Amino acid sequence: MNDSVTDTTYRVTADELRQFIERFERLEAEKKDIADQQKEVMAEAKGRGYDTKVMRKVITMRRRDKDDLAEEEAVLEMYKQALGM
Repeated sequence: MNDSVTDTTYRVTADELRQFIERFERLEAEKKDIADQQKEVMAEAKGRGYDTKVMRKVITMRRRDKDDLAEEEAVLEMYKQALGM
């Protein structure tokens, strides 16, 4: 009877582990698909004459907290003025 309980526990644990791994693998595939779609968007924008390097910077800036960004830009401007830029 003890062996039966151990076998059942192992089987349930193995099934659960397999489910976690398969879910993760599906998410990895979705992530790759999304990354491919993002590349396509940037390629299309570049084809239309947009500077994708600048676009990526704008996207990064939009993710950030507005106060932190404003402070960083103020410090950057101060540094540029100090260097005569």
